Amino acid sequence: MIVTCAWCQNEGMPATLGERAPLDNPAETHGICRRHTLDLLDRMPSRSFPGVRLLLVVSAKETALYEHLQRELAGVSGVKVMLDRRRGDRRAEEQVVADEHRGLDRRIRQGEVSALGYTIIRFGRD
Repeated sequence: MIVTCAWCQNEGMPATLGERAPLDNPAETHGICRRHTLDLLDRMPSRSFPGVRLLLVVSAKETALYEHLQRELAGVSGVKVMLDRRRGDRRAEEQVVADEHRGLDRRIRQGEVSALGYTIIRFGRD
């Protein structure tokens, strides 16, 4: 079967995503491309941060910036500032595994990285 992105097809853009089983069936089925998946996710509200439309994730090394943004944005509705809790790769040694998952990015939303030391993640875009 030939897989096409219904959104791209509707926009008149190239829509073919590839093929899937059964390969001998020439029928068309629909999926969604990465661009439209990300656009759809951008429009959804956050389940982890209800009511938050803008999340600023500040590098753990930038505590002064975090404190400044916390003070300045404390009264702004729909905005949350938080420190990045990640501390690098959790696995100290290489292990051989059947399916490698560490190369995959498990984060649903990708933010806009700022050179100032924080990442902006938007939720529920209109």
